[in-house]
Amino acid sequence: MRRKTGIVVGACAALVLAGVAGAVTATRGGDDPVGIWHQAPGVPRTPVGAADSLPTVAPESPAPSASSVPDQPASRRSPRATVSPDPSPTPGASNPDRVLESAAVETATAAAPSDPGGQQVGELLTVGKVLGYTAGPAKQTLSYPGASYVKPHFSRMSLLPGDYVTVSNPANTESYRYEPGTGKDWGMSITGDTAVVEVHRAADALGEPSAADGMGVDIDRVARGFSRTEQARVPEKATVRPGRSGREESVCGNDTSKDAVCYQSADPVAYSKSKAIARLLINGTELCTGWRVGAKNRMLTNNHCLTTSEQAYDTEVWFNYQCAKCGGYDVFKPTKVWGNEVISTDHLLDYTLFSVDGFDTIGQFGYLTLDPARPAKGTELYVPQHPAGEPTRIAGAKGDKASNCAVDNPDYTGYAAHSDVSYLCDTAGGSSGSPVLSRRTNKVVALHHFGGCPNSGVRGDLLAAKLRQYL
Repeated sequence: MRRKTGIVVGACAALVLAGVAGAVTATRGGDDPVGIWHQAPGVPRTPVGAADSLPTVAPESPAPSASSVPDQPASRRSPRATVSPDPSPTPGASNPDRVLESAAVETATAAAPSDPGGQQVGELLTVGKVLGYTAGPAKQTLSYPGASYVKPHFSRMSLLPGDYVTVSNPANTESYRYEPGTGKDWGMSITGDTAVVEVHRAADALGEPSAADGMGVDIDRVARGFSRTEQARVPEKATVRPGRSGREESVCGNDTSKDAVCYQSADPVAYSKSKAIARLLINGTELCTGWRVGAKNRMLTNNHCLTTSEQAYDTEVWFNYQCAKCGGYDVFKPTKVWGNEVISTDHLLDYTLFSVDGFDTIGQFGYLTLDPARPAKGTELYVPQHPAGEPTRIAGAKGDKASNCAVDNPDYTGYAAHSDVSYLCDTAGGSSGSPVLSRRTNKVVALHHFGGCPNSGVRGDLLAAKLRQYL
C-alpha cells in the first residue's frame, strides 16, 4: 500500500528546512536544547508496495574533470564534477520493485519550478518586497503563521560600502549576515514562521542622498515550510526526471527506528556515528540525508538528490539536528552550512560527493569511513537517517527488536546488476543518501537509496574503490 508523504510520528517530531544566500557570519549550533517541537498528527509509516518498473537508463555524458579540489572552497565555482558514464558494475535489467526514497527535482524555471518528485516540505511564494535607502524601509518582516521555516530569495542586493543585510528570527537567536558580491541568491532558512530581513548602514555612510539612488535589496520570493498538518497532506509523487521512478522509502513491518539520543548510553558507538550525518535542504523545499565521508571536506549523498555544483551551492547542510532527550520534544540547535562543489557524481552508482563552505564549523561532529569489503549475508546493520526530515533516528540500533536490519542479499540489483546490498532496515521519505553501517566494523557498507522491502543501498566497497582518489 502506498502512503502519503508526511512527517513521520516520532518521539521528537519536527519540520524545519532551509536554503541560503551568501552568509558571511551565522549563529552556530550547539548541545543546548533550543525550541520545543510538538508531535505531528498521526501519519504512520506504512509499508510501500511494488513500484513501477525502472526503465533502462542511458549513461550520462561526462563533464569536465576537476584537476584539483580544495578541501574548503571559499567561493562559488562553475560545475566541474567528474560524472561517470560507465559504473563499475555491469549494467543489468532494472528491478521492477525498486523505489527511490526521495529525489531532488530539476527546476523548470526560477519562478515556476517543476513539481517535486521526492520529499516535498515547502512551497515557493512570490512576495515582491523592497528594502533599502530611498525606495523602501530598512526592515521587512516575513511572517507565515504555522510555517516550519522561512527562507528569503534575493533578486538584487545593491549596497553602499560597509553596509550589509541580516536575516534573523524575531528574538535574534538565529541570525545570518550577508554582503553583496558573494554570488548567493538564497538566504539561509530561519526556523519558525517569521523571518526579519534588515539592511544595516555603516557608521560612516555617505550623507549625500544621491549616493543611495538606485540602491537597495529586493526579495522576490520566499520558500515557506509546510506546517505539520500540511505536510501530512502532501501526496506521494513520481519523480519527473527521466529514467527514475520516485517513491518514498519503506518501513518493512513495524517501525523499530528510534531517536538517536535514545542510544546515547545504551549504544554509544552508534550514537557517536550518527553525529556525522546531516539533513539536506535542497532547492528550498526538498529533503535528503547526507554524511561526512573521511577526514577531508567531503560529503556523500545520492545522485538522485543532487548532481551539480549549482544545486549543491544552494543546498543547506544541517548537522546536529537531533532530539535533546529520548522521548522528549526539545531539539538541539543545528549547525547549518552551505554545500559548495560537486566533486564526483554517478547515476548508476547513485552517489554524489561534494564539499561544503564553513567546514571548520562541522569538524566536531566526526566522520564515517567506507568499508572496502562487501558484507556477508546476515551481517547486522544500523542506519542513522533523517526520515521525513525528522531529527536523527537510527534503524537497527542495538537492543531494538530489529533483527530484520541485516544484510538480506549482498549481491543485489539496483540501477545495475550486482551494484547493491539489500536489507529490511526501516526508512522513510528523506532517508535517501543515508549511510548503512555494519555493527561489526562500524564502517559504511552501503549508501541507501531504494525502498520496496527489501530496501537497498549501493555497495560501500564499490564506492570505496571509486572515490579513493578524492578521500
